Amino acid sequence: MSELITIVMLTGLAGVCIPLGGFVASFEKIRPQWLEKELRHFVIALGGGILVGAIAVVLVPEGKRQLSTPLLAIPVFLAGGVCFFAIERILGLRRREAPQLMGMVLDYVPEALALGGMVAIEAKAAPLLAVLIGLQNLPEGFNSYRELKTLKKPNEKNWTMLVMVGLVLLGPVSGLTGYYLLSDYPDILGGVMLFASGGVLYLIFQDIAPQSKLNRHWAPPLGAVIGFCVALFSEMVVTH
Repeated sequence: MSELITIVMLTGLAGVCIPLGGFVASFEKIRPQWLEKELRHFVIALGGGILVGAIAVVLVPEGKRQLSTPLLAIPVFLAGGVCFFAIERILGLRRREAPQLMGMVLDYVPEALALGGMVAIEAKAAPLLAVLIGLQNLPEGFNSYRELKTLKKPNEKNWTMLVMVGLVLLGPVSGLTGYYLLSDYPDILGGVMLFASGGVLYLIFQDIAPQSKLNRHWAPPLGAVIGFCVALFSEMVVTH
C-alpha cells in the first residue's frame, strides 16, 4: 500500500507542475514587449534542456540497465522516435498549432508509466525521475497554456486552466498502470524508458528547439544549457 501512495504522490506532485506553469503563464502582457517574447522563448528552451537532461541522466541509463540484452536499446530507442513522428503526423500537430501541449502529454505519460514500474522494483532513480518530470512540466505547462489560449476558446481562462488541471490525472493513472503491469517485467520497463527517450528526443528537435530560436537573442539557447544543468544537479542531489 505504501508503494501505491508513493506512486500517487510522486506522479501527482509532478503533474501539479502543469497547471502551476499555466498559472504563471496566465499573467500576460509583460512589459516591455520584447521581454515577454524573450521570456517565452527562454522557457521553451529551458523545458527542452530539462528533457534532454532527463534522457541523458535517467531514462537511457536506467532503461539500458533493465534490459537483459543491452544492444536492444538502440532499436527500441529508434522505434520511439519513429512512433512519435507517426503520432505527430496522424494528429496533425502543426495544423493544430499545439506542439508544446501534445509534446507534454506524449512525454508525461510514458515517463509516469516508467516511474510506476521503477517504484515497484525499488529503483534508486525513481525519485529523481519524479523530480525531472515535475521540472519539465513547469515550463511545458507555461508554454502549453499560451498555446491553449490561441485555440478554440482564446478568451476563456477558466476553460484553459480546467484542461491543464485535468492533465494532472494522467500521471497517477499512468504510474499505477506501470506499477501493476511492468514491475515483473524489467525488460519491458527498460523498453518503455528507452522508447520514451527516443520519442522525446524527436519532439525536442522537431517542435521544441525550433520554437525556442529567436534571432539576435542569447537567452533561449542559454535556457537550454541551464535546463540541462538543472537535470544534472537534480541527479547529483538525489543520488549522492
